[in-house]
Amino acid sequence: MSLQSDDTSPNGFAARPRGWLRAVIVAPLAVAFVAAAVGFVGFLSQLRGVETDPPQNADGIVVLTGGSSRVSDAMELLAAGYGKRLLISGVHPTNDASDISRSVPDSKGLMSCCVDLDRSALNTRSNAAETRRWARERGFKSLIVVTSNYHMPRAIVELSHAMPDVTLIPFAVVGDKWRDEPWWTSGATFRLLLSEYAKYVAAEMRVRLADLGLDLTSELAEPAAAPRRPATAQAN
Repeated sequence: MSLQSDDTSPNGFAARPRGWLRAVIVAPLAVAFVAAAVGFVGFLSQLRGVETDPPQNADGIVVLTGGSSRVSDAMELLAAGYGKRLLISGVHPTNDASDISRSVPDSKGLMSCCVDLDRSALNTRSNAAETRRWARERGFKSLIVVTSNYHMPRAIVELSHAMPDVTLIPFAVVGDKWRDEPWWTSGATFRLLLSEYAKYVAAEMRVRLADLGLDLTSELAEPAAAPRRPATAQAN
């Protein structure tokens, strides 16, 4: 005669809590993973794969430095008459207009008449703050925003939060590496996108909480950038 396990035995009581504890831990993690994956796909869907001309002119143009060919593309837009003035935000403190003129062909005339340099911004949030100050001083109500395609979603979040009354027109710069090979085939590009997605989510959370009157700046603030490259430096 065989003896069957009884749920009322000590072993039965011990097994149930362990099973429930495992479910309580695993289920939220699984939900969070799925949500993060869906969010990442949504983030990727915002990234443009080709550069297209802005659909309209604006009062001004702002370029956030740090990525491949951002400044030269912004200068081309200014030369084409898409904006009255250009703000180059995040210029290295040791750089001046002549440094940028040497690295961007045929820009000397524009640099002397229609370009302003911001040397104080260290990250995307301070880019937004300096851009707001610049736009308000000039009474600009519309801006073309020039930055890399992977950085554009976060830039728009920060800029629109800082300037809700200003129309923002994205001009996404697509780097050579992005055009030459799919992002999923490059480990470096994939890590860059994951990092940018995490910063984008943090910016979205901070902005939405701020709109509700909850200022978590100290907890969710973007860390200060590493020592900056020159404004025209190439980035991956």
